[in-house]
Amino acid sequence: MCFDECPKPTDRAIVERAVKRTSLWARRCREAHPDDQVQALFGIIQGGIFEDQRAASAHDLLDIGFPGYAVGGLAVGETKTEMVATLDFTLPMLPDERPRYLMGVGEPDDLTQAIERGIDLFDCVIPTRLARHGAAFTPDGRINVRSVVHARNPAPLDETCDCYCCQNFSRAYLRHLVKADEILGAYLLSIHNIRFLIRHVQQMRQAILDGDLRAYTEPFLNRYLANSATVPNEIKEAMD
Repeated sequence: MCFDECPKPTDRAIVERAVKRTSLWARRCREAHPDDQVQALFGIIQGGIFEDQRAASAHDLLDIGFPGYAVGGLAVGETKTEMVATLDFTLPMLPDERPRYLMGVGEPDDLTQAIERGIDLFDCVIPTRLARHGAAFTPDGRINVRSVVHARNPAPLDETCDCYCCQNFSRAYLRHLVKADEILGAYLLSIHNIRFLIRHVQQMRQAILDGDLRAYTEPFLNRYLANSATVPNEIKEAMD
């Protein structure tokens, strides 16, 4: 990845300076790394939530030329609605034939919204970070395994999941591990959360190959957002 400056996405003056600096760094990085045969160098588009700044950043990076482009500076303080709106106007600025990478985004609903708009690649610490805090992804939204409602629940986190955690451990036992600060709890929840995202993306990939992505994403979002306490009301209302 090229060097970039990731600013507060809603402060226009800071964003404008960051875009200029990011473009200058991208050109210097490209000059230092002109050969993509061994390791491809991606440019990172900045611009906060401002369409003209995203356009300026995209123009500069396309002029330099990279084998792939990252959308940076999102999921760092803006609302989910602002993030999705930014993707809506940013992705058409990028070439379809080059991979498009959304940096630092990993919530299941965010992956869904981004893939629908044309994002190809992601990275994020959230599945393991949430696991360390006793949270797990399920088709019905994120759950807090510490909650007393799981104290005597013999069911797995997700009846449909094939991960080691769900195949071998109950919610009640996982709650015990988390409450006792046993490292095994964080380990098992990490296995589940990572597997949940892998299965989620695999199902979206298959839906794309089948020619009907919305056949998977629409029911997934309706179920996930309807039951997730972590999703803002503005996003839930947008699904109605």
